[in-house]
Amino acid sequence: YCDLQDGGSKHAPQEMEQFLPGDGNTKYKIQPRKSDAEQALANNDFDPFALRDNEHPTTDNETLTHLLKASLGTGILGMPFAFMCSGLITGIFATILTAFICTHCSYVLVKCGHKLYYRTRRTKMTFAEIAEAAFQKGPKWCRGFAPVAKFSILFGLFLTYFGTCSVYTVIVATNFEQLIEHWTGTEISLRALICALLIPLILIAWVPNLKYLAPVSMVANVFMGLGLGITFYYLVQDLPPLEQRNYSVMSTLPQFFSITIFAMEAIGVVMPLENNMKTPQSFLGICGVLSQGMSGVTLIYMLLGFLGYLRYGALTEESITLNLPIEEWPAQAVKVLISLAVYCTFGLQFFVCLEIVWDGIKEKCTKRPTLVNYVLRTVMVTAAVVLAVAVPTIGPFMGLIGAFCFSILGLIFPVAIELIVHWETGFGSYNWILWKNVVITLCGIGALVFGSLAAIKDIVKAYS
Repeated sequence: YCDLQDGGSKHAPQEMEQFLPGDGNTKYKIQPRKSDAEQALANNDFDPFALRDNEHPTTDNETLTHLLKASLGTGILGMPFAFMCSGLITGIFATILTAFICTHCSYVLVKCGHKLYYRTRRTKMTFAEIAEAAFQKGPKWCRGFAPVAKFSILFGLFLTYFGTCSVYTVIVATNFEQLIEHWTGTEISLRALICALLIPLILIAWVPNLKYLAPVSMVANVFMGLGLGITFYYLVQDLPPLEQRNYSVMSTLPQFFSITIFAMEAIGVVMPLENNMKTPQSFLGICGVLSQGMSGVTLIYMLLGFLGYLRYGALTEESITLNLPIEEWPAQAVKVLISLAVYCTFGLQFFVCLEIVWDGIKEKCTKRPTLVNYVLRTVMVTAAVVLAVAVPTIGPFMGLIGAFCFSILGLIFPVAIELIVHWETGFGSYNWILWKNVVITLCGIGALVFGSLAAIKDIVKAYS
């Protein structure tokens, strides 16, 4: 036996094996390559987590609160309609499958980030920087694509989350418009209500960082929890027998996946949350922050979807709140609570956009960075509100942008990054990482196609 050790060189053992002389009988024992983390720590070289310097780090519980808020958005209200598209039994298993794929892609992104911290000797990176570093440190053929990968992710994230901020403004204004008209009996301009939200939105955008935004996310979770609690109260009244509902519907199953993926997907907030953690290692793992958060989210999504479709059947609306009797005060309270929850979530969605723009200009703003930062926040919020005033029917268009960006950013990009990061170290037994990622990529393409088709139908319906 001849022991060959890869002493940290960039050539993988698999490459060396090809050039070793062999007469057919000689056997070579190839020492497996150490992971980047093991190698760096063995040399007492570099620990990105110990060296990370955050002025206001978030605890595990604060990060979990943000993650729950990011995943428990207004998309959850569409789950009963999604279950109508899939059937009761298929809906349960399809929700678990969707949650597993979305969580796995977030896990893969953070895991690759942790590997690249050691390779690049950096203590934190954004989603776009991880993609750029993966391509730069990857095989020669893909290094030229690094700037394209970084720009694509930044552009896609900004477009999606800035659009989401505008949509959230419209959702809050629309709910209050319905309530004011119901209480006063007088019509009120939706655009005027959107304009009235400008100052409250600027104030929440001025919250300086994720540390101080954690209580706001906690309040949003309480509002959403109360709103969902009252909704569940309505759903469990007079439930019909299970036999009256479809157990499985295959013809509209793609629509189920497009609704559920875009409701659950929170890929844009994953790296900002990890970058601001006091203990980033706690984000991953079976009992890590990501697993805990997504397990809870999946359970609530399944429960609301199942009970909502069971209660209303073929009459289930695209948002379950539309099924609630508007003349009753608990149903009105749901609208108020969910509107307040959406308002409180605005800050977290806005943080993704702010970080992208600020990272691009902060090096040029050395004189008064704090002043420039707050002026930037004010300008960006005003732009989001102006967009909402100009196009109050922005929802269907955002559905199209979400279908396009979330399927590519949330599913296809993370697995592409994983393949490049593992290119030299191999894809595991039987190339399982490769085959797994091919399946996820096909799911991403399916989500892109069917999500876009559903969004285009919504746009046509809104303007016809």
